[in-house]
Amino acid sequence: MLLSGEEIKKNLGGDIIIQPYHPSQLNPNSYNLRLSDELLVYDTDVLDMKKDNPVRRLTIPPEGLLLEPNRLYLGRTLEYTRTDRFVPMLEGRSSVGRLGLFVHVTAGFGDVGFAGYWTLEMHCIHPIVIYPGVEICQIYYHTIQGEYQKYDSGKYQNNTGVQPSMLYKDFLNTDK
Repeated sequence: MLLSGEEIKKNLGGDIIIQPYHPSQLNPNSYNLRLSDELLVYDTDVLDMKKDNPVRRLTIPPEGLLLEPNRLYLGRTLEYTRTDRFVPMLEGRSSVGRLGLFVHVTAGFGDVGFAGYWTLEMHCIHPIVIYPGVEICQIYYHTIQGEYQKYDSGKYQNNTGVQPSMLYKDFLNTDK
């Protein structure tokens, strides 16, 4: 079951942490998260799943940054979130999608117990100028039924910034 905005608000400070929190970003069944001023771009033409691919850091200036089509940009939310007892999910805002900027298309499913900043996978279909602090995506919450183990990944838990893919670490695990 999806939490309403009022239920999100009731659970703030307990099972849902959003810092900083601004009431104006609360929606009927979600909360808008903002884009920080930092991005990562991969610094190679070919990405390899088994390797730690090199990245380059970009800063989005207050006057905006032009994104190029067919390039992957990794951003992060300005807000830190922590969720217990609920399943957090993230999606791009429709107003942003209608400008041809796709945000977090394939990785919106969070885990119970996730704590940190959300890394946003972004790409555009034509050039677009983005700005730091823009409400870029929305987080919403589902209830979970049954016994569960809280998320405790060494890869992404308690992150402090934009994170490139760490899929290569899965290939180091020889137990599979």
